[in-house]
This record gives sequence, C-alpha cells and structure tokens, in this order.
Amino acid sequence: MTARYSATELSIFAYRLLTQAGLEPEKAHIAAEVLVEGDLLGHTTHGLSLLPAYLNDLESGSLAKSGKPEVIADFPAALTWDGMRQSGPWLTRLGIAEAVKRAKLLGTGTVVIRRSHHIACLAAYLRSVAEQGLMITLACSDPTAALVAPHGGKKGIYTPNPLASAWPTKDGIVMFDVSLSILAYNVLRRASAAKTKIAGKWMIDCEGNPTDEPDLVLNKPLGSLLPLGGMDHGHKGYALGLWVEALTGGLAGHGRTDPAEGWTATTFIQVCDPRLFGGEHSFVKQTSFIAEACRATPPRSGFDRVRMPGDMALAKRSKQLKEGVELFDTIIPNLIPYSEKLGVSLPKLV
Repeated sequence: MTARYSATELSIFAYRLLTQAGLEPEKAHIAAEVLVEGDLLGHTTHGLSLLPAYLNDLESGSLAKSGKPEVIADFPAALTWDGMRQSGPWLTRLGIAEAVKRAKLLGTGTVVIRRSHHIACLAAYLRSVAEQGLMITLACSDPTAALVAPHGGKKGIYTPNPLASAWPTKDGIVMFDVSLSILAYNVLRRASAAKTKIAGKWMIDCEGNPTDEPDLVLNKPLGSLLPLGGMDHGHKGYALGLWVEALTGGLAGHGRTDPAEGWTATTFIQVCDPRLFGGEHSFVKQTSFIAEACRATPPRSGFDRVRMPGDMALAKRSKQLKEGVELFDTIIPNLIPYSEKLGVSLPKLV
C-alpha cells in the first residue's frame, strides 16, 4: 500500500521542526506551507526533501533565525531588498505581496531580492496570484554555485536558473516551472543516491563528453549539467539561463562577483495586472482562446490528449489534498534523525 499523509499533518510536522530549530513562527509557517505545496504539485525534489538542508543551515547560522530584509532601492514599480540570509519562502511571499500591491496600482510591480536563503519550489507560489486574475513571473539563481556549462563549453558556470509563470484563463490557470538546464541538480543527486542512470545523456563529464552517469558529474573532477536543449540546441537554454542571471544578479546588483556566503538565492518577482493593460476581459479572452485551441488539437501517437502547462500538477494537487500526499520514499527516513533530535513526532499516515 502506498504511504500517504495529510497535507495539514505534513505542514504541522515541518512547522514544528523549523520552530524547534529556532526559526521564527511566521517564517516557519510559510516555509512549511511552501515545502508541502511543492510535494502536492508533484515537485518532490523541491518539497519536504529540502527540509533537512534547511534545518542544517539553521543550526550552522547560514539561514538566519530572525530578522527583516534591508531595503536597497524603493521606487513606485520597483523594489530591491537585501534578504539578509532570511528564510527564502518567507521573503518570496513578502515580495509577491508587495509586487501584487504595486501591480494593482501601476500595472506592474517588480521585486528583486538578493542574499535570500533558498526559496524552494517556484511553482508553489504561482496559483494564488493567478487566481486573483493577475500574471506572475518568477525566476531565481544561486550565485554561489556553478553547475551548468555554457553551450559549447565543458565547465559549469551558472545554476539551472528556474523560470516560472502563471496566468488566468476562463477555465482555470496556466502555469509552468522549468529549469533552464535539462534537469534539476536535485534530480541528479537523487539518481546518484539510487545508483541509477539519468534517462538521457543530459550532462557532460569533466572532458565535455555527454553522459547519463550521475557520478561522472558529481564526483571530482566535476562534470556539468547541459543547458535546456542539450548538445544540439543548448544555445537556447544557454541564452535563457543568462537572461535569468541578468534578471536576478544583474538587477539585484549582487551575485557572482561577490563573496560566497553559503546556499542562497537571488530572486526576480514580477506581477502584471491585465486591467491596467488591454483590460482583464480582453486578457482572459485571448489566453482562453489559445488554451482551448491547444486542448482541442488532435493528439499524436503516445498522447491521450493535449494538456496545458500546469494541468497535471494541479490535478495531482487536488487528488493529493483529498487522498493524502504521496512522499518520495526517502523523505521521511531522512527526517527521522531531525524528528528525534528536536523532539517532534513523525506525521501520521492517512
């Protein structure tokens, strides 16, 4: 029988671990919600699997237990914060709320955050904004890591730099969260731990040879992830990855030229309110037309139907809210030592 857990039970469990580790209650509550939302949507490498690393960084001081961001620049449509090593999910939620407020007044609201701790699954932030009739774009980079080789190169220079966005249609929202390398780094680590190969030769070893062997990337001499598009069309993912570097480190004025401080994130948040552009009705009319046209397209061999980005994740979320969250099989075992150390009971099965 598949082990499943109530989403509420998992959020309480994560909250208790984080507060016992010293994180302020509001920050722990938001971080717990965001991590569980990642698992609800099926992003199992960026849900509760991240919690042990967050707890380790709380203990080491790399993740600040309390404090507020520092304002670097504040203009009507643009705001820049120094996150001061605060909780990434908390900072991102605060930034989104500020971007929403400004977008409703000005059409767009943009918030850039530097020196945040890791922000978890980008998709976990999208739904609530798009359901307000707004469009949101999120992107982040980690200036302390160099994992992805530029197209044509054989050494990692930047991070997978995920990009996410969501917007409304008359039949629900469209949303996506994609890494600008072919696969996320945590997928690679999980495959290495399981001693399995990657599904394709989406990485290169230290000599620049394509490989599907995780350890040829993770072990020294280090290999690299390939940009989205791989060996043949990686110039596309490479360009997009550099674009995210400009949106994050560039706009934040802080990144790869500055001293490394540990696991971090530089985050770009932009919200647009269609009412202040061509109008909400016209926006939804256009987005709904293309969504309906895509869904009505006859499926090719191997597909039962054409879906919109986010359809499967949102369906999975709805199902797991009703039936319980199915966690990846290493998540709870990896959290048992923290549960025992911090005196927090494990979540109960549904």
